Amino acid sequence: MTSTNHYHILEVSQTASQTEIKKAYRRLAKRFHPDSQHKKANHEQIILINAAYEVLGDPQRRQSYDQQLIPNYPSFQRQQRTARAQSYYHNCRAAEQVSVSLIDQWLKTVYRPIDRLISRILSRLNEQIDDLAADPFDDELMAVFQDYVRCSRHDLQQAKSIFSGQPNPPKLAKIAAILYYCLNHIGDGIEELEWFSCNYDDSHLHTGQELFRISYRLLKEVHHNVASISNI
Repeated sequence: MTSTNHYHILEVSQTASQTEIKKAYRRLAKRFHPDSQHKKANHEQIILINAAYEVLGDPQRRQSYDQQLIPNYPSFQRQQRTARAQSYYHNCRAAEQVSVSLIDQWLKTVYRPIDRLISRILSRLNEQIDDLAADPFDDELMAVFQDYVRCSRHDLQQAKSIFSGQPNPPKLAKIAAILYYCLNHIGDGIEELEWFSCNYDDSHLHTGQELFRISYRLLKEVHHNVASISNI
């Protein structure tokens, strides 16, 4: 620490940021200040540290100092800009890779399991209604239909649990919102089907069918949006 080079005194490189210079100054001032009770306390050294920071802590004075200190200073500035640009590029790439990883994870652990569950619910309704149409008042046929409704309720609860268990990446906010509406419509549809199985009122059956049709359209919209960002 005997060099009069301000960068050497503050123990930083010539490419250090203003924040790094400030942190270095505080660290050294604490170490060498005569009142610090530190074994390295040194009045002369703190004078050098203060003088170095007065220059390097001021961006304009630092630039003038660098012009005197560094040969071919314009070339040095270009190198610094290039290094900063490269650092910015690498940071952006790293952030993008993290974002892609989070998207892939959400699609794999949230979207795909939910898609399988609600597709199973929606795809079986017409078959169940066709079977029940043979005789809606047949106890065995109605029991099969009620079992389908119960299974659908179970699948829906599982899908909702998966959906709420992991936050969606910001880039998938639209997909998550559509999926949320889809789940809600399925829930409303299941309630209508349950009412129908209790009182044989066809209006509940028709309403349930319509809610499932809306859910199916929402699910197709989700598929379309996912396909636009991923080759799944």
